[in-house]
Amino acid sequence: MESMGGTQMKDLFQGVYAGRKVLVTGHTGFKGSWLCLWLQELGATVAGFSLDSPSEPSHWDLLGLPIVDGRGDIRDETLFKKFVKDFQPEIVFHLAAQPIVRESYRKPLETFSSNVMGSLIVYDACRECDSVQAVVSITTDKVYENREWCWGYRENDPLGGHDPYSASKACADIATTSWRRSFWPPAEYGKTHHVLMATARAGNVIGGGDWALDRLVPDLMRATMTGREAIIRNPRSTRPWEHVLEPLSGYLLLGEHLWEGHTDMAQAWNFGPASEGVCDVGTVVEMLRESLPGLQCRVEEQSSAPHEAGLLTLDCSLAHRELQWFPVWDGKPCFAHTAEWYRAFLDGGRVISLEQLQSYVKEARRGQRIWTGSVLL
Repeated sequence: MESMGGTQMKDLFQGVYAGRKVLVTGHTGFKGSWLCLWLQELGATVAGFSLDSPSEPSHWDLLGLPIVDGRGDIRDETLFKKFVKDFQPEIVFHLAAQPIVRESYRKPLETFSSNVMGSLIVYDACRECDSVQAVVSITTDKVYENREWCWGYRENDPLGGHDPYSASKACADIATTSWRRSFWPPAEYGKTHHVLMATARAGNVIGGGDWALDRLVPDLMRATMTGREAIIRNPRSTRPWEHVLEPLSGYLLLGEHLWEGHTDMAQAWNFGPASEGVCDVGTVVEMLRESLPGLQCRVEEQSSAPHEAGLLTLDCSLAHRELQWFPVWDGKPCFAHTAEWYRAFLDGGRVISLEQLQSYVKEARRGQRIWTGSVLL
């Protein structure tokens, strides 16, 4: 894989990441590995702290990025705080979590402990490290009290959660707000402290390199690799599907504004697709099959299965209006590029993550996305 060369990538997001020390928790995971790839291309000095790669194959291992690779549990307070103190990050993206709904039913206490107490330990480590100036904490669209209604949830809607995963992330989101108000209030920025913190809530993120258990696309790809039929549990479940690079562009844009000291950005933000990306599981399967004709599946609805939300969408008008953030690969391109990645890997073991990142940035430039340095017309 070849870099874009020159300063093309480093100029993105006003160039704030070039030469900046950035910490990513959960860097061995799906989103974390893609974020580290992009940060490296932006010219940042990147460190990651995480448990070992959660799957085999592993996108993180396939990338082979030369970053500071810290391993451990964020709940190990002594170990994690030492890592932060030694690295002295300036910007922190907190992604480490137990992210699977069904796993949260199997291990509820570990899920709450990791997602809530783990987050607080990350924040406390940042509080004790004078170099930290911006923290972006990643939660999920599942933090909202789901009423199964057709309207998208807004950032000021009530938080809740039926399953342990959703509830734990809602708890983490509430704890994040408490931490910001208690220790890093935006009104006191530059007076009593120098840290701005925001929360980012993304939709159902898909893309190449995800091999987690009990997620739709990885389950489909594993079945394709072994020539089996994939089992579809809830074909009518509707979600806001988006390519992994979409929320990452939002996280990076948010980090840019926090680093620049924009206190009004220290709040919660939704990053999700437009209406073209909101569809049910059955539609997702058909779109992926257009590029992966060998994909086979059958429906086995399970009445005794653990509860999962049937309908969930996001209202991202705040990010559109205040951040000028908009998706690039919305709707069909999201599924096409996801299938393209897996097809390249399944056919010849090729990892095209960097090529896809370059393609995404080029399309964002053509679309005059604000984080590329363009001005929206």
